[in-house]
Amino acid sequence: MNQEMKEEKMVRKAKVESYDISRSDETMHLAVDLAKFIKENKLYQNIQGKEFVNVEGWQYAGSRLGIFPVVEHVINFSNETEMKYEAKVTLLNVRSGQTVGAGFAICSNKENGKKYYQEFAIASMAQTRAIGKAYRNILAWIIRAAGYEPTPAEEMDYTGASEVKVVAQPAAKAEKAAPKVVAKTQEVAMKANSEEVTSAKPEAAAVIEEPAMKYATAKQKEEIIRLLNNVVITRQEKTKMLLNINKLDEERAAQSIQKLVKVIEEREAQSKAA
Repeated sequence: MNQEMKEEKMVRKAKVESYDISRSDETMHLAVDLAKFIKENKLYQNIQGKEFVNVEGWQYAGSRLGIFPVVEHVINFSNETEMKYEAKVTLLNVRSGQTVGAGFAICSNKENGKKYYQEFAIASMAQTRAIGKAYRNILAWIIRAAGYEPTPAEEMDYTGASEVKVVAQPAAKAEKAAPKVVAKTQEVAMKANSEEVTSAKPEAAAVIEEPAMKYATAKQKEEIIRLLNNVVITRQEKTKMLLNINKLDEERAAQSIQKLVKVIEEREAQSKAA
């Protein structure tokens, strides 16, 4: 008797936690669930007053429908002056085993804000955008019903940046010079500083001297990603760190690595003790 009741509860639970995209009543319930989940986990970005869902939110919507992304290919179109990758992602319905959607996307270091990205980050963003694009092609209306814009936030990276650039054009010359110095090697940065300080006004020189920080090395980023893939790190923690990994300097990257190692050791110890 107890076994029958247990099985019945499991069946009910499955019905509550999964949805059928062909049934409008179920998908509307999914939209309500999505709105709550995305809001609670902050899986969206506010861009010019509108809220765009991150790819993690689109993946959550897909998983509730039994639809998962498969990366078909990542092609390197880089040349001597540009790092550029194209990715293709298909969506697989695990219930039927059929492909139900697809998406293509590219990423280039010539996009606004990506000039100093590492090559692995360019390739990774191409895949991330392709995943979001594939889900957008079949689930945009559900995201819209949940109260968000039907475009993945990752697709807005370059669109939003180009719009900001137009607004920033009248800014002072010193402000244009500063970003050139920010992510260069130390030798080039020092040379640029000396040239700018010679001719710039005192206040402009102060702006140029400020960005002397060294960004996290590729080795540090690879170590952070390796640690984030540990099973004891939650998806939310991993997502938060990956979204900010390219903003870390060497010191903060080293601190993040130490903190991750400590957290992993503590959680593994707690798991063994339990």
